[in-house]
Amino acid sequence: MTKLFSPAVFFAWIVSAAVAHAEPLGMAKPWQLGFQPAATPVMERLTDIHNFLLVIITAITIFVLLVMAWICLRYNRRANPVASKTTHNTKLEIIWTAIPIIILVVIAIPSLRLHYYMQRDVDPDMTVKVTGYQWYWHYDYPDSGFGFDSYIKKDADLKPGDIRQLSVDNRMVVPVNTKVRVLVTGADVIHSWAVPAFGVKKDAVPGRLNETWFEATKIGTFYGQCSQLCGVGHGFMPVVVEVVSKPDFDTWVKQQQPAPVPAVAPAPESKDKNKEKKP
Repeated sequence: MTKLFSPAVFFAWIVSAAVAHAEPLGMAKPWQLGFQPAATPVMERLTDIHNFLLVIITAITIFVLLVMAWICLRYNRRANPVASKTTHNTKLEIIWTAIPIIILVVIAIPSLRLHYYMQRDVDPDMTVKVTGYQWYWHYDYPDSGFGFDSYIKKDADLKPGDIRQLSVDNRMVVPVNTKVRVLVTGADVIHSWAVPAFGVKKDAVPGRLNETWFEATKIGTFYGQCSQLCGVGHGFMPVVVEVVSKPDFDTWVKQQQPAPVPAVAPAPESKDKNKEKKP
């Protein structure tokens, strides 16, 4: 039996994590470290600020660890038998108050910029309205005049290439390099429409219309899930967004248009009624 922490297992773990991070697919991978590869400008900025904060908190952790280790070695009973009687140090207190303030300001500036960028009022190229139900999603395309429900595929309906508990019968389809405004609401309880690769997570609240946006820069299929506990079927309402080229999107829109209803000619009046009308 292979040991859990053998060198071979550890090496395979590192390689799998690196490959998973490199693949531009919109879903999590086994042994993946970090976020899914970014597919929108918002997610790219979220990844950048995450890496920036990771450097800061790592430096703080190492610094505090070194200070604690130095204090333990320098001021233990054996190395320092006579304890210090110092009650306070004004200069030191100013330093350990000012430095955290500076660090917080350094963090706050890019964080606020990103927050306003995510919430900014863009000039969208198209709009999609998303409504959460127990337990499925409904998508409306008001610019094109149609809508459809999106249910999770049951195990018996899965086809080759489908992903268990993530595939749906009808995907949300959008064109690449297009600013999409997403209007999110709920019909019964609070849901949350989330796609990690897009950096999008917006609550679907009954009686309220929330708004978000994204601009997918990669063609592919991207997966998400409801991220708000909404009942027994919470884990069975995945989100699937398929990003296609603009010509393919136009073709898909034409296929979704309802078939025209044939006009029915009025029935001719009977001869008996015509006779009754004569004086």
